[in-house]
Amino acid sequence: MTEPRSFPQTRFSAPPGSVELLIVRHGSSAAHIEGEEFSLVGGHGDPPLAPEGLTQAERLGARLAGEPIDAVYVSTLQRTVQTAAPLAARRGLTPQVEPDLREVHLGEWEAGLFRQKVADRDPVALEMFAQQRWDVIPGAEPGEQFSARVRGAFDRIVAAHVDQCVMVVAHGGVIGEILAQVTGSRPWSFVGADNASISHVVAMPDRWVLRVFNDTSHLDHGLLVTQGGEQLL
Repeated sequence: MTEPRSFPQTRFSAPPGSVELLIVRHGSSAAHIEGEEFSLVGGHGDPPLAPEGLTQAERLGARLAGEPIDAVYVSTLQRTVQTAAPLAARRGLTPQVEPDLREVHLGEWEAGLFRQKVADRDPVALEMFAQQRWDVIPGAEPGEQFSARVRGAFDRIVAAHVDQCVMVVAHGGVIGEILAQVTGSRPWSFVGADNASISHVVAMPDRWVLRVFNDTSHLDHGLLVTQGGEQLL
């Protein structure tokens, strides 16, 4: 008599033609000091990593050192380059710059002013949260333009790395945007990923799926509870 077939549960396995994306938010950047401005690169505030951000980058590099990472991508802003450096050095990889991974442009609130406006609960900031749109800020990048820019950057990365694993070091707004697109969620459902956190997306030939969001286990504090307001950019 033939034994009945057994169908145990199995772990997820990316099908052929997929790309594993380890999407990392840069480490903590330098504080904005009232009355001072961050230097600008292409109109975007460009603070370096703070000392704690450099430590986070080292821990990130140690965490991912054993992963089969084939390429590393960064934006035009130095905080992503500095975050990627420890892992790139460990693996002998040269980070590739994808300009469209840069953070959403904040118009009149660039160069650090955004943080102050959010902390002060500026009425425009409150409206921005209510609408879940960056372009409520005067002069900020239009939402549709930002969405298309971010998707274009990830589409190019995926097309270049079929059947590979890629670390992408990006920004809070960029991560929130691409994960909203992947999941079909509300615009800001994934805005506010922690600094040096890892999110895992699998870009399959027929669909993209989110496997992990905001993994910070390598930073010694696990899942964080945000206190004192939103940590966005």
